[in-house]
Amino acid sequence: MRTDYDVIIVGARIAGATLAYELGRAGYEVLLVDKGRFPSDVLSTHNLFNNSLAMLREMGVLDRLLATGTPTYKRAYVQFEDAIIEGIFPEVNGESECLCIRRIYLDRILFEHACSLEHVHTLQHFRVTGLLREEEVVTGVEGVQSGGEAVQYTAKLVVGADGRRSTIRSLAGSKCLTSMPTDFASYVGYFKGFRQEHEPCSEFYKRGEFIAIVFPTSDQLHVVGLMYPLTNTDLISRMKPNAETGFREAIQSGFGETSFTLRLQEAEAAGPIRGLLGYDNDWHEAMGKGWALIGDALSFKDPAFGQGMHDAMYSARLLKEVLGRHGLENFQWEKMAAHYESELTNKFQPLFRLACEMTRNVPYTPEQIAVNHLIAVHPQATSAFLGMYNHANEPGKLGRLIGEILSNSIIQEEI
Repeated sequence: MRTDYDVIIVGARIAGATLAYELGRAGYEVLLVDKGRFPSDVLSTHNLFNNSLAMLREMGVLDRLLATGTPTYKRAYVQFEDAIIEGIFPEVNGESECLCIRRIYLDRILFEHACSLEHVHTLQHFRVTGLLREEEVVTGVEGVQSGGEAVQYTAKLVVGADGRRSTIRSLAGSKCLTSMPTDFASYVGYFKGFRQEHEPCSEFYKRGEFIAIVFPTSDQLHVVGLMYPLTNTDLISRMKPNAETGFREAIQSGFGETSFTLRLQEAEAAGPIRGLLGYDNDWHEAMGKGWALIGDALSFKDPAFGQGMHDAMYSARLLKEVLGRHGLENFQWEKMAAHYESELTNKFQPLFRLACEMTRNVPYTPEQIAVNHLIAVHPQATSAFLGMYNHANEPGKLGRLIGEILSNSIIQEEI
């Protein structure tokens, strides 16, 4: 096995596999490594809106993902207190369907798709223990293989695609530029026999201090997410002796005898309930001399916002474009880093800020309640609201539409 590459990517799930595919197709010699082995699962709500499916189709992998039998959907049901927003996600790049596919399928298929390229070399069960450097420039990685052998690999660029607790980010010394701690505990479980009332759709509920999300997923299951404040130590303590019982009690406590609660009571848990307590919405320095970050290693957002999977793929594409423009020889690190950071900021910061707002346990103001009801009864506003999630439009469009609707209402009242 060769020991020198153009790019080493650490982390071979959705971000790393996407980047390996994009770079391998462009002719770069890539080493893709991961501490695990595929197929394997990871805590995730794993939803992909239709804008992400457009990217997967362009990569030539969508048909394999759909062949798993995972259902698609295109409708959303959103309930903010008593305001109900229902609609179809706007079409993006010819794609109308969304897909919530389990990671045991998604990660394996993307990994195999990247591995099929001549220029992509892979190494599983490889744990990075350090970075190689020449003066201030990262020149490779050192680590331990599955048999315990210590080895080193060199490259012109090392990319951290290794998640929110990124080893590469820590070893490279990437600065945290923004950090917003969440107010919520977050739990996820799979359920068999969960009944949706109409066609398959995503469901989102916010009632008081509680948030719940539902997506139809693989293997005839639904993935159900539940969030409630970290300050609710009673409910958190009830999760410890029996997570499923605690999960159901929390749903009952937050949503009462609603349709959502009753339908969940009819469903059977398929596997353990898994939780995440005390995480930050963060944004890190994206590139330095000899290293770069993509996906959750770069920026982690509250999973209730559903942007992690898209951002993993899109940040990989942005990095590939930046490398294509600047090249892998005669690096001008500061210029390249500034370009990469600018592209990331333009694309991701608006929704990152919204995620930071969502992660705070703050009751709706009377003005926000009125806006939610306005969105619910105006189809254009509903479409613009849903279009924020799949990047069909920027968040500012919704604000402008609401302003226009309110202005027209005032004019009509005056007439």
